[in-house]
Amino acid sequence: MNTSNATLREDLPRALQDWLGERRIEEVECIVSDYASTPRGKAMPWPKFSRQERMFLPVSIFYQTVAGDYVDVDDEKLQWTENDMVLTPDLSTAVASPWADDVTIQVIHDMVDLNGDPIDLAPRNVLKKILKLYSDKGWAPIVAPEMEFYLTKPNTDPDQPIEPMVGRNGRKMARNNGYSMAAVDEYGKVIDDIYDFAEASGFEIDTIIQEGGAGQVEINFVHGEPLALADQVFYFKRLIREAALRNNCFATFMAKPMQDEPGSAMHIHQSIIDVKTGKNLFNGDDDEPTDMFEHFLAGQQKYIPAAITLFAPYVNSFRRFVADGAAPINLEWGADNRTTGLRIPISSPEGRRVENRVVGMDCNPYLALAASLACGYLGLVEEMRPRRAVKGYAHDKKRAIPRSLLEGVELFNKAPELKEILGERFCEMYLAIKRYEAEDFLRVISPWEREHLLLNV
Repeated sequence: MNTSNATLREDLPRALQDWLGERRIEEVECIVSDYASTPRGKAMPWPKFSRQERMFLPVSIFYQTVAGDYVDVDDEKLQWTENDMVLTPDLSTAVASPWADDVTIQVIHDMVDLNGDPIDLAPRNVLKKILKLYSDKGWAPIVAPEMEFYLTKPNTDPDQPIEPMVGRNGRKMARNNGYSMAAVDEYGKVIDDIYDFAEASGFEIDTIIQEGGAGQVEINFVHGEPLALADQVFYFKRLIREAALRNNCFATFMAKPMQDEPGSAMHIHQSIIDVKTGKNLFNGDDDEPTDMFEHFLAGQQKYIPAAITLFAPYVNSFRRFVADGAAPINLEWGADNRTTGLRIPISSPEGRRVENRVVGMDCNPYLALAASLACGYLGLVEEMRPRRAVKGYAHDKKRAIPRSLLEGVELFNKAPELKEILGERFCEMYLAIKRYEAEDFLRVISPWEREHLLLNV
């Protein structure tokens, strides 16, 4: 290893250095997140990476739908030109790829143009933009996401329904086993590998639990800084998929993969601290909720419907939002109330926080965190007031969530306040992609239509 190799290796996070030990790094995966939170990038030998040469990716990775089609926008600033982005490694994000055959690490990269300006279409840069708004006020958001997902049988034929995985007892996983330790044990080696991969990556898991669906698991994270937590969720999606594939099953983050099972959410716990004092700005000196707590809540109530396509980005996402389902369709708030869209969990006064329960697990974590914090930020700067707290059952309250992707797109398009702080060019491209995906889905003839309409109409 030459001097530059050794110096660069010393800049890697301590957890990664501990995992590497005396082993030589063979390959580096230089990755970014696209809108579907799929890792995109380049792999290269460590010696080449350590030379720190400039790397490029075409900006067109942000022009693609989840199906791989390209969308063009009738706008001079977004014309189809295949410009290159410059990738800059954020070495603080470097983690192991413990499932790889060779000694491999992953590094998340920031994206700038040839002049060094941030690429405003990039999800990680959208989140950074929102965090700067908070920083300029002397505030620092603290978040804790929850990841729900299903472990299923391998599904290689899209025309066939998805089925829960088979547990170690030889039976398919059963539903309505929430919080069952026996159910978690049924996943056996998959959970073991998730823990092992997470430890190798330097990630701290708070808890793993069995959720209400058949084969549905939830992983909770320790609260922290939003960009770091978004990076973790981004990494964890791949980590969990690799652990599942190693054990002959699939891991899916679809919002609603099975018709008769509950959907999968990515609930976001949110609070704000004063940068100078470190105090939670949602809690007053008298240990009562502050005006800022109410302003943040009110912003969530007002703007989440317009931001819904960032929380529920696909046609399938809206299948979660059904009356009396596990996912809320209202935006009421209440203390320790899981039937409200905005829940205030039990905590000490210093830990007072707002849980956004609307977000689906199919979201891009950077964009979902950016959007949720943007909604709260607008409530803060506009000094809005929330509706009264709901103390009882809230599933019968007025529906606040749009019913379809296209309806959500139109609400987003009519929200200039959100578009301004998230970035006009990003919003233009994102809306174009979502319109394309919604229209593309309408061309598909479903099994329900063939079953009920073929001979009956």
